[in-house]
Amino acid sequence: MKIKKLLITSAVAFSMLQSVAVAKEVNFKGKTIEWIIPFKAGGGSDKWSRFYAPLLSQELPGKPNVVIKNMPGGGSTKGANFFAKRAKNDGLTIFGTSGSTQFPYLLDDRRVRYEYNDWNIVLGTPTGGVVYVSPKLGVNNIADIPKLKNHKLKYGSQGATSLDLIPLLAFELLDINVKAVFGMKGRKSGRLAFLRGETNIDYQTSSSYLKNVLPSVKKGKAIPLFSWGTLSKDGQLQRDPTFPNLPHFGEVYEKIHGKKPSGPAFNAWLTFFTAGFSAQKMVFLPKGTSTDIINTYDKAFKRVISANDFLSKSKTRLGIYTQATGKNAKKLKSMATSVNEEDKKWVKNWLTKKYRVKF
Repeated sequence: MKIKKLLITSAVAFSMLQSVAVAKEVNFKGKTIEWIIPFKAGGGSDKWSRFYAPLLSQELPGKPNVVIKNMPGGGSTKGANFFAKRAKNDGLTIFGTSGSTQFPYLLDDRRVRYEYNDWNIVLGTPTGGVVYVSPKLGVNNIADIPKLKNHKLKYGSQGATSLDLIPLLAFELLDINVKAVFGMKGRKSGRLAFLRGETNIDYQTSSSYLKNVLPSVKKGKAIPLFSWGTLSKDGQLQRDPTFPNLPHFGEVYEKIHGKKPSGPAFNAWLTFFTAGFSAQKMVFLPKGTSTDIINTYDKAFKRVISANDFLSKSKTRLGIYTQATGKNAKKLKSMATSVNEEDKKWVKNWLTKKYRVKF
């Protein structure tokens, strides 16, 4: 019995030493990391990934080259399906999701061939968004929003089940009649359509707004109206710290209707807003990736966001949001990939009635 116990103890010790040895051997020197982004270049997700790519390269063992591979299509489901089916678990392929990848998954979209529970999160990035309009509409702030009812409004959309669900439902809650022009390959396409005058109301996530829209605002070519806001610890909407001078969606609702937002439609909006923006962008390793590789990426991202100059770098690129790794990232993933059945049913019925979406 003593010999048996000794053998078992030795085996366990050897196994532990093996794990340590393998962990030390994770090195990407001379390798190229392919970071799949399921949208066209120039949008919020693309800007986010290109901000992080060189920082991640410096912190991964061996300082590999991290390249962005844009793979648009199907409201981001094309790239997600590709990653789920083709990505190897050797740490050389990572995937960046957006709320537009999460919403089809949450809504049982028939194009979805991926399962979030299979993927390993190594970074979660909350974000916000800003709604802006053409100066030709004569609207300068939320007090003027009722004037929008006198205009024909057009919004360039990736699709009703994408993250655009948030603005489309928000416009309806504010009693603004907006025609969605579908077929956009990403928010960049929507922004360019706005700048060409093909649409006159738009929204961009924080990273894209800061980089691409603010210059137009300064030139008087776009008028910011409100942000979506962020959630307080008790789940209440509050002003976005990146845009503290802009009212959040709840304030606009109260201004229009004379009461605080409530009811099934708003509850559904808030549920999906939480899912879409609490961890609006996430970085994943594929199914079957070893713990050593996952930990290597986790530690690398932790070093990136802990750097002394990270906040100063990220403020004007990503906004003022707390980046998450480890357990915090897993919590955000849970919030972003699950919604209650009641609100899910309400949204699916609304999408079918409003946009003839079939599930």
